[in-house]
Amino acid sequence: MNLHEHRYALTVQWTGNLGAGTSSYRGYSRDHDVTIPGLPVLKGSADPTFHGDRGRYNPEQLLLAALAQCHMLSYLHVTVKHGVVVTDYRDEATGLMRLNRDGSGQFERVLLNPHVTVADQAQAELAASLHREANQVCFIARSVNFPVEHQPVTTAA
Repeated sequence: MNLHEHRYALTVQWTGNLGAGTSSYRGYSRDHDVTIPGLPVLKGSADPTFHGDRGRYNPEQLLLAALAQCHMLSYLHVTVKHGVVVTDYRDEATGLMRLNRDGSGQFERVLLNPHVTVADQAQAELAASLHREANQVCFIARSVNFPVEHQPVTTAA
């Protein structure tokens, strides 16, 4: 086993055939299931703007969630390395996606707004600075071609 490679697999199954397949743009549902063995099924759809079901997760939300999760996990790792004790972490992340005239589009920016509580007020400044290091080691942030910015708020318990 190569410890430097990690492979991931999942299944996406379209469940939105309403009887006529994709015979028309509005004639099918964008619903689908994402399955990963041993985990609950993730119910997906398109963004409601693109005729999706607002009661299901859409890919754009999941990309934003992946970036926020990866940053949090990387940040917690980095704080341990630096001896900073984090007692709470919450992120209110936002993303900006722009559509092009040809119907394509892309994310232009993600802003993470982590609210971090540390055990020791004397470490608040160090804790705030560690978001830069966390961003440098976050696998997902390193994999996208748009800026992932941070506006952290750090308080003491």
